[in-house]
Amino acid sequence: MNQDKTPMNILLADDDEDDRTFFNDAIKELKMNNKLTIFKDGEELMDYMSDPDALIPHILFLDLNMPCKTGHDCLKEIRANPRFKDLSIAIYSTSSSEKDIEDTFIGGANVYIKKPSDFNKLKKVIKDVVNMNWQYHTSGLNKETFFFSI
Repeated sequence: MNQDKTPMNILLADDDEDDRTFFNDAIKELKMNNKLTIFKDGEELMDYMSDPDALIPHILFLDLNMPCKTGHDCLKEIRANPRFKDLSIAIYSTSSSEKDIEDTFIGGANVYIKKPSDFNKLKKVIKDVVNMNWQYHTSGLNKETFFFSI
């Protein structure tokens, strides 16, 4: 976790209102030093990301199946921009299809999380992902460690 006094900047892009609320409540309960910004779809996320004055997040939790602009499209655009080369991207989806996992791995996501339906599992996933040593994790990316499960 971010040990200094600077809040960790976390973004969530998810079209499902219940999932956004669930995620926000989990973050609040964990009492982490962070700033959570939530977007309701990929288009809203990419509008934010295209603003040169926008704060670059430490980590982005990205849903795949969103209207307007999908998570796959957002991932492709983000990874095409050198400004975000160090951004850690956690795919956060209800899908666990091999194709989605493979496509996002190849597309440059750092980790793939199947959305847990249990609140305590969600808190554990968020805590584990936020605490991950991303410098180590991104240098040794492989398909076996890409899919994150608890």
